[in-house]
Amino acid sequence: MALLNVKPKDKCRFDQISLGEIMLRLDPGDVRIKTARSFTAWEGGGEYNVARGLRRCFGQRTAVVTAFADNEVGRLVEDFILQGGVDASFIKWVPYDGLGRSTRNGLNFTERGFGVRGAVGVSDRGHTAASQLKKGDIDWEEIFGKQGARWFHTGGIYAGLSETTPDVIEEAMTAAKKHGTLISFDLNYRPSLWKNFGGQKRAQEVNRKLARYVDVMIGNEEDFTASLGFKVEGTDEHLSNVETENFKKMIGEVTKEFPNFKVIATTLRTVKSASVNDWGAVAWGEGKFFESAMRRGLEIYDRVGGGDSFASGLIYGLMEKGDLAQAVEYGAAHGALAMTTPGDTSMASLAEVESLVKGGGARVQR
Repeated sequence: MALLNVKPKDKCRFDQISLGEIMLRLDPGDVRIKTARSFTAWEGGGEYNVARGLRRCFGQRTAVVTAFADNEVGRLVEDFILQGGVDASFIKWVPYDGLGRSTRNGLNFTERGFGVRGAVGVSDRGHTAASQLKKGDIDWEEIFGKQGARWFHTGGIYAGLSETTPDVIEEAMTAAKKHGTLISFDLNYRPSLWKNFGGQKRAQEVNRKLARYVDVMIGNEEDFTASLGFKVEGTDEHLSNVETENFKKMIGEVTKEFPNFKVIATTLRTVKSASVNDWGAVAWGEGKFFESAMRRGLEIYDRVGGGDSFASGLIYGLMEKGDLAQAVEYGAAHGALAMTTPGDTSMASLAEVESLVKGGGARVQR
C-alpha cells in the first residue's frame, strides 16, 4: 500500500498549489539594514517558496493563491513570480487607494548574518491585501474541483496574519479534501505574528483546528510545542541529536491526537554560528523513522528559505518517488543547496540535488 494516495498527473492541471502571502524582500547584501544605501529586490514568502522550489528545481507545475494591491510594487512581485515559472492566474488584485491606508503590499527587509552576528528580518506587512482575504474571496471549487491539483501547501505564517486568514485556509483545505488533493502544512511558529493576535494560546487554537485536515505536517520540535501544545522532557540545547530524540518521543502523542497525519517531518539544525550549521532532517511515516545524511559544518550564505526548500524537496520525493526515505534525503539536500545562494528561493537544479543525495561534493564542474 502506498504511503500517500497521490492523484495522477493527467487528472490535474497543477501538481502543487500554495496559499500564502508573498512579500517584496529587500536585501542589503553584505552590509546591515540600518546602514544600507542600496537594496537588492527579491520575492519571498514561506508558502510561495515551496511552490517556486517545486517549479524551478523539480519541474513541477505549480501555482500560488494570494492577493496584492494593484500598484507598481504588486506588479513587481508578480513579475518575479512569473520569472520563477509559478502560475499567477489565481492572484486576487485589490484596488489601491494611493496611500496604502486600506490595503497595501508587504515588505520584508532581510540581512544575512555572519559569524557571531545572527540574521535579522524586519517585516512591514500590516493591512496587506493577502492578510485581508476572507472566506468566499477565492473560488476553491474552480481550483480543486475543475482545474485540479495533486498537492496543496500552506502554513502557520499565513494562519497568523489576521483574524480572517485561518478561515481562508480552512475553506481551501475543505475543498482540497473533497477532491482528493493531499495537504501539507508547515507550522512555522513566529511569536511576532501572534503577539497582538491572541498570543500562543490563539496560535494553538488556530493550528490545532487546521491540523485536522493535514496529511503531511512539517515543523521542528519548538513548532509542535508552540503551535500544537506538545511537550517532551528534554533539553534546551539546540543540538541535532537531541532534537532527533525529542522528535521521536513526541510522535506517539502527536499521532494519537492527529491520526490523520500520514507523514511528519522536521529539519535538524545545530547553529554553530550564523555562517556554519550542522544540517539534516528526520521524517516519520507508516510507523518508521527515516533520517537524512547529517551535513556537519555546512557553510551558510543565506539561511532564509532553507526550511521551505526542505519542504519542496520532501514533497517532490513523496509525489514522484513515493518513498519517504528518498523524500527526506531530497528535502535535506535541497535545503542545504538553497542556503548557499542569496534570496528566499532556491537556485538549485535537480541534477545538483540528486548529486548531493548520492554523496557528491563541491568539486568544480567543468
